[in-house]
Amino acid sequence: MRPHVLQSFRRALDRLTARICAAVAWLSILIVFALALQWPLRDWIGGYSREVNDAGQCLFALYVAVAVTAASRSGAHLAAHAGDATSARALLWPRRALLLLGVVPWCLWVLWQGAPLTIRSLLSLERFPDTFNQGYFVIKLAMWLMALLMLLNAAAEATGGAVPHGGPQERDAPAPAQ
Repeated sequence: MRPHVLQSFRRALDRLTARICAAVAWLSILIVFALALQWPLRDWIGGYSREVNDAGQCLFALYVAVAVTAASRSGAHLAAHAGDATSARALLWPRRALLLLGVVPWCLWVLWQGAPLTIRSLLSLERFPDTFNQGYFVIKLAMWLMALLMLLNAAAEATGGAVPHGGPQERDAPAPAQ
């Protein structure tokens, strides 16, 4: 495969991942709304709080599935680092190796092992076991989405196509001369 084709493919994946992360960020407002709505529904209306709770769980699962990748992309995970640009550059290759040896195999395993479970759940539109409301399949789909986004991001970063935005490499870089 030619380098410019691979570079274009990496950039397209990076843009797609960025768009998914940006779109899902707005789910946090709906999650807060669902949490706030449960009490009045239960106490004042006398119903529908369990349905709103189930919907909130689905939204939260999707939010967390994407938030893990968003945190990686923005360099927001808790991490210890020496704090200078030299150490950030020195840690780039070990980071890439750990992504390839740890994150990528884990994601592939979750995708492979979770595929039958997710497909069965999706095809049957699985319901929540305690309320029998539809939507439980969304939680299983979110697990698969999380592994897929993490895989794409880790593969792009490990092959040099993406660096965490705002991560140690950018935060610790010397300020440009003015």
